[in-house]
Amino acid sequence: MRGARKRLCSALILAYVLFSLYAAYTVFLRPRRPAGPRPHRERRGPRGFTDHVALGNEEWNPWDADEKNELAASQQRYEANLKMIKYARSHLEQTSLRVQIWGKAAIGLYLWQHIFGGHLEPADVTAQWREGSQKAGKTYFSFLTGPSVVPGYFSVEAEHVVLVLNGREPAKIAHATQWLHYAQTLIESRKIQHVALVLLGNEQCSNAWVQPYLQRNGGFVNLLFVTYDYAFVNEEDIFQWPLGVATYRNFPVVEPSWSLLHDPRSYLCNFLGTVYKNSSRETLMEILKQDGLDKLCWIAAREQWQPQETNESFKNYQDALLQSDLTLCPVGINTECYRIYEACSYGSLPVIEDVMTPGDCGNSSMYHSAPLQLLKTMGAPFIFIKNWKELPAILEKEKKMSLQEKIQRRKKLLEWYRNFKAWMRQKFINTLENSFLPGDKG
Repeated sequence: MRGARKRLCSALILAYVLFSLYAAYTVFLRPRRPAGPRPHRERRGPRGFTDHVALGNEEWNPWDADEKNELAASQQRYEANLKMIKYARSHLEQTSLRVQIWGKAAIGLYLWQHIFGGHLEPADVTAQWREGSQKAGKTYFSFLTGPSVVPGYFSVEAEHVVLVLNGREPAKIAHATQWLHYAQTLIESRKIQHVALVLLGNEQCSNAWVQPYLQRNGGFVNLLFVTYDYAFVNEEDIFQWPLGVATYRNFPVVEPSWSLLHDPRSYLCNFLGTVYKNSSRETLMEILKQDGLDKLCWIAAREQWQPQETNESFKNYQDALLQSDLTLCPVGINTECYRIYEACSYGSLPVIEDVMTPGDCGNSSMYHSAPLQLLKTMGAPFIFIKNWKELPAILEKEKKMSLQEKIQRRKKLLEWYRNFKAWMRQKFINTLENSFLPGDKG
């Protein structure tokens, strides 16, 4: 008896499974009949009586509309899931490049925090180890910096590396070459595939030491981004890079505010810096003293350069930028200086002494507007002068400008600087992707 019941239950289960498979076939897999003409609905008897639908030889199916709705809903769910799968797949495919940036020069902080808008953890600028990450374009970037980041003592987590190094003087070059030799070892052992170099170059553009490391000269460095008007810039594998702000003095990322844009400023101009003997800066100071112009500007001159700021001197410098309509930028060893970019951050228009300094900087095969080729190419809305004797006329014009005119000028300057950083960021990313990604070479 018990065996008969088991056989009956098994038969019922089998019948149920077969019926379910048939129903699934009918609903989802069986070809649908082509749609015929809409049935003619007749109404018999007075209102309220049951309607009869003539379907030819077929009887009316009261569940047909529900089946169609369910099929339509199923189709929509399927298409939505398919879109999600395609999106996820394309998102994974787009992140096709992983780049690790080793920031071993302060200019790396300008790249990461100011141009990329990236963050670092911990926030403490004195920390021995700081890191951050972000996705941009097809690339996932990670950034490492700090004294504890030394060759062989951190994890290399990408096949593509950007080295940020200081090549300004012999001691810095010796340190930079150690990092380059470490990267070369990783290339030879096939732990990484590509290397790009962001270099704080020599102020007189004496960068011959780096040439043997470039791939074009038999080395392993695929791309070079270098500061100042380096004559070998070709926009193919050597690119000019902005000097940026003095991140080694912890100059901050300045977010524009209403007061920064709209408040009247107490001074027409400012100059806080070192006055070198027999330089144009001495000429500038003499001109400012004429007719009491120095009373209209925030002037704090010193005779010797100081690499480190005190809290008080740094606050005074920031206040001077914030409270001045113009920032005077006389040449030093090079025409390009941190002051230009720092003034832009605070909406204080740079007045730049547009003359070439001694050394090997100058026109390249791509640019013929030295000095400051990169800034001029990007249409920087600065005041360029050839001699500080032009300054009194500039300040006289400044006196006559209305606050509204100055506000509009600040907006234009801040907008240009924002676009400049965004353009440099995109150019950097595109250059890496075009060089490092297979099939993306332009």
